[in-house]
This record gives sequence, C-alpha cells and structure tokens, in this order.
Amino acid sequence: MESSTRNMSIGTKTEISASNFEADVESVRTEPSFRIYRLIDSARLGLTVLGLAAALTILGVSADALAVFHATYVPEDWLLQLWPANFDMRPTVALVVGSALVIGANLVSLIAGKLPTARRNAAFKAAITFVPPAIALVAAIIAMSFFYGVNASTTNDSLQSWTCRWKDVTMNVQPHFGTLCKQSRAGVALSVMLVPVEAIILGLAAYQFTLEKRFDLGARGPSRKAGSPALS
Repeated sequence: MESSTRNMSIGTKTEISASNFEADVESVRTEPSFRIYRLIDSARLGLTVLGLAAALTILGVSADALAVFHATYVPEDWLLQLWPANFDMRPTVALVVGSALVIGANLVSLIAGKLPTARRNAAFKAAITFVPPAIALVAAIIAMSFFYGVNASTTNDSLQSWTCRWKDVTMNVQPHFGTLCKQSRAGVALSVMLVPVEAIILGLAAYQFTLEKRFDLGARGPSRKAGSPALS
C-alpha cells in the first residue's frame, strides 16, 4: 500500500512538473518579446540571404570583367590597343575580393547558426552571431571605398571609367565595352547596397543577442518555476 501511494505521489509530481513546463513554454512563446525575437531572427536571415545573393552577383560580374580584360589585353608594343597604358584594375579586384569575403561570411552565418553546438555553447553562438556580419560589413566598406578612391583618379583609368567612356562603340567581338560598363555599374551599385544591408544585419544580431540574454536571465530568475525552459 505504501509503495503504491509513493508511486502515485511521484506520478502526480511528474505530471505537475510536466504541466508547469508546458505552461512555461507556452508563456514564453506568447510573450511580446519572444514574438519580436522571432521577427528579428527572420529579418536577419532574410537580409543575410539578400546580402549573399548581392555578393554572388558582384563576384560574377566583376570576375567576368577581369576575364574579358585578360583575354583582350595586348602588349604595349602592339599598334592597336584596346586598353590604355595607365589602366588600374585594382577597383575591380577589390570588388572580387570583397564580394568573396561577404559570400564566405554570410555562408558561415547561415550554416553555423543551425549547428547544435551554437545552441549549447554561448561563446560559439556569440562568435557566429557577430563575427561573420562584422567581416562582411568591413569587406563591403573597404571594397566600395577602394573602388571610389581609385576611380576618382584623373590620371589612371579604371574598368568602369574606360568602358563607360566607349560604351557607345559598336563591337561584334570582345571586349564589348557597353556590356562591361553595365556590369561594372551593377557591381558598384550592389556593393554600395551591401554596406547598409550588412550594417542592419549586424544591428539586428546585436539586438537579438540582447533579447536572448534577457530571456536567459528571466529563466534563471527566482520568479521562474523550477524546470522553466530557456530560449535555445
């Protein structure tokens, strides 16, 4: 009889504990702060995908421009020169390198955030929350600044300044200056767009991290019931 009573007591406590846990989960999920957290998380992921797509486009058009340049460049002793002697390809190279860094950073942010380690290790989660968007932001700023700094030169031509100057020349073979001009402008416009996008991503990550800390403190506080869930 005593064993049966003890088993019933344990079972009742287990049911109450499970009931309290489910109630706490439901209360957390219905809190306005939690809904804001989910909204911010969705916005951050969406902007990360947008930044990844923009960086892929920048890499594609810039790498293609470099390939066309190397395929059509001839030595200076040739009579017919398609490209000027004082030609600076560094702005285009900066776009290629910068976009590659943004792609890598955004891929790390998207993939690493889904790993189980990110949910269990607070330090690892903080690192993948802040480091990738920070790297992407710095890379975008440097690539854009370097492009505009060199492109403003009055002595050396860049890919954009040269191709856009001769964009109206009809060409049946490469380098097709009109096409390269459009590609260069598209790459620069997207690199400019990347700066605020990555800045917003970093800001959302910081706010999301702050909300997570607030949820963790609430879960550990004395007012929470035993077994209350923490945000994962």
